[in-house]
Amino acid sequence: MLFHSDVFIFVFLPVTFCAYFLLSSKTSEGVSRFFLLAASLFFYSYWNIAFLPLILLSIIFNYTAGRFLSEKRRIFRVTPKSILTLAVLANIMLLFYYKYYNFFITNLNYVSGSSLTLLHIALPLGLSFFTFQQIAYLVDSYRRETKEYSLVNYALFVTFFPQLIAGPITHHKDIISQFECKNVGKIDYDNIAKGLFIFSIGLFKKTFIADSLTKFVTEGFNGTDPLCFAAAWCYSFAATIRIYFDFSGYADMAIGLGLLFNIRIPVNFDSPYRAHSVADFWRRWHITLSQFVNKYVFMPILRAFGSYSLAKAMTAIFISMVIIGLWHGANWTFIVFGAVHGVAVAFNHFWKKKISYQLPDLAAWFITFIFVSVSITIFTADNMSAVGRMFSAMFSFSSFSVNESLSYFLIIWRKLLIITLGMGIILYPVNSVQRLNNFKSNYNTAVLAAVCFAIGILFNMKSPQFIYFVF
Repeated sequence: MLFHSDVFIFVFLPVTFCAYFLLSSKTSEGVSRFFLLAASLFFYSYWNIAFLPLILLSIIFNYTAGRFLSEKRRIFRVTPKSILTLAVLANIMLLFYYKYYNFFITNLNYVSGSSLTLLHIALPLGLSFFTFQQIAYLVDSYRRETKEYSLVNYALFVTFFPQLIAGPITHHKDIISQFECKNVGKIDYDNIAKGLFIFSIGLFKKTFIADSLTKFVTEGFNGTDPLCFAAAWCYSFAATIRIYFDFSGYADMAIGLGLLFNIRIPVNFDSPYRAHSVADFWRRWHITLSQFVNKYVFMPILRAFGSYSLAKAMTAIFISMVIIGLWHGANWTFIVFGAVHGVAVAFNHFWKKKISYQLPDLAAWFITFIFVSVSITIFTADNMSAVGRMFSAMFSFSSFSVNESLSYFLIIWRKLLIITLGMGIILYPVNSVQRLNNFKSNYNTAVLAAVCFAIGILFNMKSPQFIYFVF
């Protein structure tokens, strides 16, 4: 059940919304909260009910471990620190088994010449997201930064359907406290108007822009014929536009859905393609992942080094970015993507500390955007061979031909219009989140939401799934 599917928009969402607030007004918020948990579990099970026991066991295990950690209680003479280590390792091993086992065995077979058998493992949806959320809960419980949440509230924090499948990576302190608010079960018409507004914008971004480029990008990256210079760069820019509008469109829809239920889901994007450095890009792109890695990966690595130095900080940055790359999937393209960004972010910090010269804004933006586009080419490709094919055309300047480029542009003019529209929206001074923050319920916002929703539904014809569903 996708956010932009008919069954979600016209059946699941209105039924869940009406039933939740009806139960809240007629019974108690505890009952309505339990219903919302059941609806979220149904939403998750709709994909594959075989994954339901896994997420339930994960919730119970981490909730129980968190309670022991927050109370600094021993389990059979096992210290809280050992409990934390074992619990975090259990989550990582679960992630490793489902997501990385076959990748590890494939590479081990290649290096050692062995022939270990691969397993037929289906990746549970949202595993990377809810695993990171619960690791954060465990660490914070050990640090005594958590409250005594009820099991229902904790389970709802993990499974709340707007952020369950593809994030953002929410933090227990931010979300559970909202579910515990006294008036969370009362209809708020202002939140409904805001929610529908940002949901409609996200729907438009996903179906009209991102999905319009999906087939074009897939054919370009999966092809085997040699590419011309213009084609390779068009595919690269199309992939860059597509992934942003796909993921930020999803994030907008998640924020909108949360608001319908009076829950504020954190912002995950803040115009990342306007960044003037790669470090700035990561402060704007997948913000919740960057925050998680900074707090639970980068800072512990830096502390483990002992005394601070720029070299140690740059090393910690590089390791953290490789982990970000690997988090996205079991593929060398993701690892290389993370490593490339690790080098770039580390270099940004070195430049800021050691070199006083500051590039003009336009030059800084252009260099950053081209770097990000090139790196997303790595990210999008299925393997490093496909990366090599794309790069050999993108950086083969001797093969550039004006006539050939113009002929190619005439063939793909529709896609160029979508790419141009996407860039126009990206560079427009006010992004969707800023529009939401300045939202006023009036004729203009109603028309904008209606147009975006209508176009989104009109172009929602067998739309591909969200890219981040596979991560």
